[in-house]
Formats: sequence, C-alpha cells, structure tokens
Amino acid sequence: MPSITYSPAYTLVPTYECFNRCSYCNFRVDPGQDPWLSLAQARQRLAPLSDAVSEILILSGEVHPHSPRRAAWVQHLYDLGRLALDMGFLPHTNAGPLSRAEMAYLQQVNVSMGLMLEQMTPALQQTVHRHAPSKAPQQRLQQLQWAGELGIPFTTGLLLGIGETEQDWLDTLDAIAQVHQRWGHIQEVILQPHQPGQGQAWAGPAFPAQRLVTAIHLARQRLPADITLQIPPNLVDTDQTLWACLEAGARDLGGISPIDEVNPDYPHPSHQQLAHRLRGGGWPLVPRLPIYPHYDNWVAPALQTAVQTWRHRLSLQETQNPIDVI
Repeated sequence: MPSITYSPAYTLVPTYECFNRCSYCNFRVDPGQDPWLSLAQARQRLAPLSDAVSEILILSGEVHPHSPRRAAWVQHLYDLGRLALDMGFLPHTNAGPLSRAEMAYLQQVNVSMGLMLEQMTPALQQTVHRHAPSKAPQQRLQQLQWAGELGIPFTTGLLLGIGETEQDWLDTLDAIAQVHQRWGHIQEVILQPHQPGQGQAWAGPAFPAQRLVTAIHLARQRLPADITLQIPPNLVDTDQTLWACLEAGARDLGGISPIDEVNPDYPHPSHQQLAHRLRGGGWPLVPRLPIYPHYDNWVAPALQTAVQTWRHRLSLQETQNPIDVI
C-alpha cells in the first residue's frame, strides 16, 4: 500500500473578522468585532509546541481590500509568519484573495501558501455566496495564476455540496489543471465535503459519502498525476468511507491540529487515532512538511535552511519509527 501523509500542524487565527458572509460559514465574525491575535499571544501559544509540530497554518478572516486597516492586516500576517520561522516552525498562510504585491511580500516568510478555489461556477454568487464578494471565481483563479508566476508552492481545493453540479466539479478541476500545467506549482487539491455546523445560516445537508468517493475518482482523472489529492479525515465519518476515498486516489489527510477552525463542530482526530484507523485498511501513515520536497529550491535560501532542518528531523524520526511516526 502507498503511504498516506499528513502535516503535523498548529493553527493561528490572526482574526476571525471577515467582510464576506458565506451562508455556510462557521468561522467568521463581523468586521470590528474580533480583536486581532497579538504577537505576544501567538508566541505564548507556539512556545509549548514540541518538535512534533512542523507547520504553523496562519488562517485568517478577510479584511476588505479597501479598508484603511488592510495594510496593517497584511503586515500582521507577515509578522506572524516571521515569528513562526524565528521559533523554528514552517509557516503556511491562507488568508483569502491577496494582491500580487501582497502575495510577493508574504512569500518571504512562508514556505507555501493556499486558497480554496471552491467552485468556478458564478451561480453560487446568487445563493451561498450572495454576500461574499471575494468568492468571485475569476478573482480566486487569478490568485492561483499569480502564485504560479511568483513561484509559490500552493494548495487549493473544491468545497463540495454547496449547490454546485458535477459539471461544476469538472470545470473547476480543469481550471486548476490548466494553471498547474503552465507553472507546476499546485502541491495539493483538497476535496472538502460540506458538513453542517452550528454557526451557519444555510440549512444545506451533509455531502453524501459516496459522492465524495466519486469526486475523488473524477479529480484523479482530471488533474495531473503530480498533484496530491487531500481529504479532511474529521469530515469522513466511517473507516470504510475513509478507505474507499484512499482507494479512489486520495493520498493526504491535511494539517492535523487540535482544532479545525473552519469546521469547529468536527474535531480533528489525533495522528495516533488516524494511524489506527488506517491500519485496519492496510495504509501506513507518515508525516510530511507543508512544502513538498520537489519545491524546496523554490523558496528563498533562508527558508530552504529551515526546511532542510525539518527534513533532517523527519529522517531521524523515520529511522527510529519506520511507520506511523510522530
């Protein structure tokens, strides 16, 4: 059996405030209603983490592009990335659509970055994205293109079960494939099934398990082979479904941290629990970094040093515990 990977991670949320109001969201609060995470608070949270955590996911709500606080917010994202690096971690930022200049700035303190494309259909802007201007498909696709131009190792993905059709899946997968074929920078594509949460306004149902397996099959057919397919294990309810997803071509379980900030009603399993679940299907679980090895030379020399330090640590851990390490 091929190995299944995950990223030992911890999530920092600079702010939950967001000018979008996606009706399925369980994350946001209104602009101005959430104090920003301070650097001192961030340092306090990161200090107790052991060497088992490599990735710091900087996951933020969005400050409006025309807000007078936008520049301060971007600087804060940068400062949090710098803090994580200085403390020996590898930052990965996902903060919604950014300008090309903002991406280039944050690239200096991130080994990789990400943005969910979600779905390319504009029809959702009349339904679940009616009050979410930054969910315009072409704006998000532009982000993937800029990431390619800038040479940023990138993660994107589809949100499934928010009113789209199977043809919309294919259109979205094809858009990702075309961008990757030009620049080769897409590390992973997440296939994230909608699961209802207590904080959302929309009463949409849970995405059916069998349709997730179908989506994985389609994604594996439409995407280049060097793009890894990722699924969130906390949103897959049974071992049998999880194994079926892996059989269909999923190979990564994403960042495993204490809390899933996007889906707080669905706690992440520990890596020990995941290893036990996978062992029943014969799948070995191994940790990875937030940057895949063939992208190591894409990042700045200072970041390369940090990455190689972690690669050495993983190599030692694998030697000591060949399977299910960390």
